[in-house]
Amino acid sequence: MADDPVFLITGASSGIGAATARHAADVGYRLVLAARSTDRLAALAEELGGEERAIAVTCDVSDFGQQEATVQAALEAFGRLDVAFANAGFGAARGFLEETPEHWRDMVLTNVLGCAFTIRATLPALKDARGHLLLMSSVAGRRALQGSLYGATKHAVTAMAESVRQELNDTGVRVTSIEPGMVDTPFFDNAPSNALEPDDIARAVMYAVGQPPRVDVNEILIRPVSQPT
Repeated sequence: MADDPVFLITGASSGIGAATARHAADVGYRLVLAARSTDRLAALAEELGGEERAIAVTCDVSDFGQQEATVQAALEAFGRLDVAFANAGFGAARGFLEETPEHWRDMVLTNVLGCAFTIRATLPALKDARGHLLLMSSVAGRRALQGSLYGATKHAVTAMAESVRQELNDTGVRVTSIEPGMVDTPFFDNAPSNALEPDDIARAVMYAVGQPPRVDVNEILIRPVSQPT
């Protein structure tokens, strides 16, 4: 329907982003799917109903112009934006002598600045809709992990979530930080047998989004059973 709410997801081409898109579509959201990988993104948009229900937008979240264009595409296609999920991100091997400086730079720009850019690009439309902003943090954003620059990026996201929540007081916009433990996605080369599935995280996202407007679920920390840290 033309007045169905609209859900924007960055990093939507696979893993948690794609799973969340499917769950959101199941409960009636129209979707704006953003990622750098356009082939899988277009296939997912077609699966979820085609251009009347889901659009695919090529977006590198570290480029603010592309983030603005993604929001503009959402408004042009659907006329509104109700939920934005800053989900794009990637990791790095632990150890401050591991990976390349270029990998580090790309990770920090994607995980930290990319998240901030999503906030900045979506806030005007979310304020108009009294909508919901979700940021993908991690268990690694709650405690220090040995040798983990990735964890530092997720600490930044956790802090951003609380900072923007305070800024948005009295606007009606809700803010949720999603903080998964080990999830069986391309993030891990060899995920342990007890790892969470992307659908587990998608259900947590939809739990927060599905609360009454007076309820703001600020943080969801979700681990596999028996994850030690």
